[in-house]
Amino acid sequence: MLEPTYITETQFINPLDLSRELKEGLLSEFAFISPKFLYDNLGSHLFTAITLLPEYYPTKTEKSIFESNKLEIAAALGLNNGLIDLGAGNCQKAESLFTALRPASYTAIDFSLDYLKEILPQLQNKYPEIAMFGIGLDFSKNLQLPTSVVSSGHNFFYPGSSIGNFNIDEAKHLLKQIKSALKGGGLLIGVDLMKEDRILLDAYDDPLKLTAAFNLNILRVVNTLIHSNFDVSHFKHSIKINHPLQRVELYLEALRDTTVTFGDNVRSFKYGELIHTENSHKYTHESIKSLLSSAGFESFTTWTDSKNYFALIYAR
Repeated sequence: MLEPTYITETQFINPLDLSRELKEGLLSEFAFISPKFLYDNLGSHLFTAITLLPEYYPTKTEKSIFESNKLEIAAALGLNNGLIDLGAGNCQKAESLFTALRPASYTAIDFSLDYLKEILPQLQNKYPEIAMFGIGLDFSKNLQLPTSVVSSGHNFFYPGSSIGNFNIDEAKHLLKQIKSALKGGGLLIGVDLMKEDRILLDAYDDPLKLTAAFNLNILRVVNTLIHSNFDVSHFKHSIKINHPLQRVELYLEALRDTTVTFGDNVRSFKYGELIHTENSHKYTHESIKSLLSSAGFESFTTWTDSKNYFALIYAR
């Protein structure tokens, strides 16, 4: 029986760097935590549950685009190339393309290697003909890949509009790295398009409060990584729609005056004070193509849904 090959996260994720990043964010005038810390093993499971909610349109809309345009997507990407999945999660989006693309190899990259170790063995058993790799990697800073992964033709796959978590400069930096790592292939990227407030509010603050649990779990992750003493019950999930910057912003709002310690550091939060945990930028067709062009991509094939909620772009 074939087994996936794993690249241990310690080769690519330095715990000291993560600790330093968290402390700097929490000690800033306006406290923040990078959204990558949302995706520990529990957070990854919670996000998978969120994608099943009727209010959470991105996953089901993107899936409909895949299903309606599978043959065209396969023709654009080509057959038997490697597929490198950034932020792979449960790998279901990539799997939906396996039959059409028949990839020679599949590399799943995620912040949580533990979660990949749950998912990939099942996937490998279903597709024994595909060489599979799992990499624990914080590619938000540096897209560093093993030579064995990028030594032959491949396409990058970045679905779910995760590019929206980055500000414009950060997104451009990541896209430039992807462009430089391409060897004859391209990037298949999912992009969420701007839409009316009511749809965004329902998607990011669902009635079952799964998104709230997902957001609050980041405090448990922080406690584990820097030995802080956040009390999750002292905070609540909060969102804002920032129209000038065309994004949804996620926060944790203090429900009372509370003080948190970590090492020699102390941070006090007043009632109502916010910790910023995520941005989800929304694009227009023009703005995403402008961003891709600024990173060096020159040709674009675009597919979208009937409501124009979401776009799937193959860029080269």
